[in-house]
Amino acid sequence: MTIPMVDLSAQYHALQAEIDAGLAATLQSTQFILGPNVRAFEEEAAAYLGVKHAIGVANGTDALHLALLAAGIGEGDEVITSPFTFIATAEAIRYVGARPVFVDIDPRTFNLDPDLIEAAITPKTRAILPVHLFGQPADMAAIRAIAIRHQLKLIEDCAQSFGADIAGHMTGSLGDAGAFSFFPSKNLGCFGDGGMVTTDSDAIAEKVRMLRNHGSKVRYYHDIIGYNSRLDEMQAVILRAKLPHIDSYNRERRRVAHRYNANLADLPVVTPHEDGIGTHVFHQYTLLTERREAIQQALQAEGIASAIYYPIPLHQQNVFKADYPGLSLPVAEDVARRCLSLPIYPELPDASIDRICAVIRRALG
Repeated sequence: MTIPMVDLSAQYHALQAEIDAGLAATLQSTQFILGPNVRAFEEEAAAYLGVKHAIGVANGTDALHLALLAAGIGEGDEVITSPFTFIATAEAIRYVGARPVFVDIDPRTFNLDPDLIEAAITPKTRAILPVHLFGQPADMAAIRAIAIRHQLKLIEDCAQSFGADIAGHMTGSLGDAGAFSFFPSKNLGCFGDGGMVTTDSDAIAEKVRMLRNHGSKVRYYHDIIGYNSRLDEMQAVILRAKLPHIDSYNRERRRVAHRYNANLADLPVVTPHEDGIGTHVFHQYTLLTERREAIQQALQAEGIASAIYYPIPLHQQNVFKADYPGLSLPVAEDVARRCLSLPIYPELPDASIDRICAVIRRALG
């Protein structure tokens, strides 16, 4: 029996009647763009996350891009961020004409190391963009203090952290703006691409709403050059069906992670660290090992998926490395060399977790 990295079918079948009925009603209504389900989802998500505004956009990359633009980040600016993340984080910075400034990560949480941020600030620095990687909230108290001290914007990359919180405050509510992805495999995922920008700023929210819709507040009247980046009405139907269950989904992800931890505790691997600063929602379960290839081969032989998130830090990617000659970020580079992600999704049975761990144990024996 194969075990995938994520199995989306179980979640769909549990909500199939509600989702199918909602999609059918939308087809009947023919309201497909910025319709009632998008508006309702924005209101429901804002209430859940504890923010004044939640604006649906086409995908998580656009959410980052439009959040940066709306926050006033532009040509010649510098944005401090992590080198150990999906490329969209840095792509969005480049889209607005700014320069990503990569700062090394904490070796346990894999998030931006707050102790290294201030040394990277220059007169061109305009923002800090921390990533709540794999569902582990970044140390936002420390990062926010730096942002305030240096009068910098703070944009959260929440693509992997929907439902994660710090002392009851949700990721996406802790900076000037938050950017979410609803890619199907995310903790809250739709059936295609989708994203959202969150903010308590009326000015940022108004700008994002204009930017997502061709720079327009009133139809056919355009005040700025904008984009076509609207959350699809049918995706909003799916997200509305799933949103009431997000806390349950995240609890089940934590169940999976903690069972992995218990089974792997005596093996020569480093299991994911929970720093106690915030609630980890385990978008990925990522361990560190010196024997990654052996473990992957053993898992593959048994029909068990695994993945490497991420094999090459951003400052070493072909698209960026010429701009950062000689830059050494040893923690990110070491983590990239040793990281391995195991299957995780809310419906993953205990028996499957135990089987995966048994294969790893044999591979390391």
